[in-house]
Amino acid sequence: MVTARTPFGMAQTAAPWRTAVAGALLGLTVGCVVFAPAQWLAAVINTSTGQQMSLAGAQGSVWQGSSQLVLSGGAGSGQAVALPGQIHWQVRPVWTGLRIFVSADCCTQQPLELQALVTGWRALRLQLGNGQSQWPAGLLAGLGTPWNTVQPQGQLVATSQDVAIEWVPGRINLSGRVQVDALQVSSRLSTLSPMGSYRVTLVGGPEPSLQLATLNGSLQLSGQGQWIAQRLRFKGIASAEPERVEALSNLLNIVGRRDGARSIITVG
Repeated sequence: MVTARTPFGMAQTAAPWRTAVAGALLGLTVGCVVFAPAQWLAAVINTSTGQQMSLAGAQGSVWQGSSQLVLSGGAGSGQAVALPGQIHWQVRPVWTGLRIFVSADCCTQQPLELQALVTGWRALRLQLGNGQSQWPAGLLAGLGTPWNTVQPQGQLVATSQDVAIEWVPGRINLSGRVQVDALQVSSRLSTLSPMGSYRVTLVGGPEPSLQLATLNGSLQLSGQGQWIAQRLRFKGIASAEPERVEALSNLLNIVGRRDGARSIITVG
């Protein structure tokens, strides 16, 4: 009994307890990571996007789950738009980051692939795999002004090619190309339906550029812009065919500064 009370004896007795506690804590940590519920991911997305994007009814885990995607104008917004059906995700760890697959019941024939990679001290690179997807234009109304006023309808066909965004201290670098075709677009601001089809092209580089062009339709849209010091500067023109000016007048008043039968669009 005396020996059991010696410091040496106490150390021998306490060591197994410390090992057991450390093992339990490690197991708890691993369990939390492996079985983290999808609601944790939903909370992170909701907070990081200023409540403009949320995952409603998230099920499964952070690593594999499903939810309904909802867009809104942010905190206090009176309007939210939900994507039809469910979105599904799978997250797989890779050597320097994560490999993510996202699919939507309504909009993707093949899952969209993203890789989030740590490329250096405080440097992160997000790569989007080449692919195409199709989304309802009405989803844009959930982003707030001006989309909730325009209330666009139609289809958005998005095509990505070698797209990557890199965050490094002091700047953001964009590379690759994204093309979005807005097809058979209509708006609650006009009795004309559809108004036309349009193409938006984003090209990365030292100063990423944005191009807007009309594919067809009575509403003519054109313009170009650049990101300079991480701020978009865009100038464009919206105009209507002579016989359609009256039907498109409300929309022309909203999208820019009215100048006769056309409207001047300026951003930045």
